[in-house]
Amino acid sequence: MEELFRKERQMEKRRIVVKVGTNVMTNKDNRILGPVLNNLVEQIATLYEEDIMVVLVSSGSAIAGKEILGEISITDPAKRRQVYSAVGQPRMMRHYYSIFHNFGMRCAQVLATKRDFTPGIHRENMINCYESLLAEGIIPIANEDDAVSVTMSMFSDNDELASLVAELINADALIILSDTDGLFTGHPDDDKSEKLNKVQIDENVEKYIQESGKGEGEGRGGMESKIKIAKSTAAKNIPTYIANGKQKNVILDIVAGKPVGTKFTA
Repeated sequence: MEELFRKERQMEKRRIVVKVGTNVMTNKDNRILGPVLNNLVEQIATLYEEDIMVVLVSSGSAIAGKEILGEISITDPAKRRQVYSAVGQPRMMRHYYSIFHNFGMRCAQVLATKRDFTPGIHRENMINCYESLLAEGIIPIANEDDAVSVTMSMFSDNDELASLVAELINADALIILSDTDGLFTGHPDDDKSEKLNKVQIDENVEKYIQESGKGEGEGRGGMESKIKIAKSTAAKNIPTYIANGKQKNVILDIVAGKPVGTKFTA
């Protein structure tokens, strides 16, 4: 565990940002998987007991909204996403609030658009919000404010949001949870492919990206985006991991220094 965290923070409460994608928390029918969310929160609770604070960046609001509404008549992609997300966001927070409550913990919702991270009063407000929540032992759950975030104010995906949050709170690590075990030298299902345990930011690993053919549901992120974000975040001296969020206790394994997922370093 010592390797993951910066030496100068050993006497302070350490911090990691965990991003969980839509494909991690849903099944093939795009239904939210309660056991996956429960295991996620259980790991965060365990880290909390070890004085490791976690900011959770969670996708899933659009899928949750679609669960409630089903198919809608709106065909415009941006407006469609706004409606599903506006309806689904309270549902996702209800899931999280209930599970965190079961572990005797408190959580809070923090919605943001890209302009909130530009230098100025909005950024200062974001810093104050996160610092105050963490000081009170409250787990911030961040997501893009999809109901109002369009065009220039949109993040490329929640991977970008997670990276910005990690930089904002001076995190010790960023963990991006996907539905694959990490970055492979070929298609993950190919027996000849090997998982890369560690990647330097100057390595040309983009050549290994393969189209898996899996649908992204209402999500926007893909492996190409994850590699780009992982490299840019690692370049800011924040080690970044891409790992399988459906693997039990994957976060705890990463924190313990086990060879899980793919680690990106500067």
